[in-house]
Amino acid sequence: LSDPATAAAPEMTAEQKAMGERMQKFGTLNENHELLKKLEGTWNTHGSFWMDAKGDPVSSDGQSVNAVVLNGRYLEQKFTGTAMGQPYEGHGILGYDNLKKAFTTVWYDNMGTGLMTAKGTYDEASKTITFEGSMSCPVTEETERWYKEVLTIVDDHNFRYETYMKDKDGKEFKSMEITYARASETK
Repeated sequence: LSDPATAAAPEMTAEQKAMGERMQKFGTLNENHELLKKLEGTWNTHGSFWMDAKGDPVSSDGQSVNAVVLNGRYLEQKFTGTAMGQPYEGHGILGYDNLKKAFTTVWYDNMGTGLMTAKGTYDEASKTITFEGSMSCPVTEETERWYKEVLTIVDDHNFRYETYMKDKDGKEFKSMEITYARASETK
């Protein structure tokens, strides 16, 4: 009897080798993954939220702990604060998909049961990642409501996150703006 621990692996076919090379290329980190590292850390936040284009914003403060996970492939965000006078907790994953050549994001929180998903591109000149995606919206009862996210890296110690929606007439309006400041930089 042969010992499975010392048995030689069967020779791979050319097709299997090519598949392995494609998988390795797909999993290779690049400058887009390095960009995610800039958002790692603990951040104090201040947010403004608009229910519609004409309304006054509601403000809220919170904190976000962002960690690069899975060997630098994703940024995991854990956010705590308040929303509409209630405790709020949200989690997000931000990554760069080498095959799609796009940033991708997923967000979920304790205010609903749906996932917000979007993909976007980075503009180096403005230091922004602009995403478009869809979400389930309990306010309008749409299961695929369009939204846009704009993440702007202001500098190494500050970034801004904005979301945009469309009103019933299809006009885009800012629905949220959150400023992030490194916790070590705020007093």
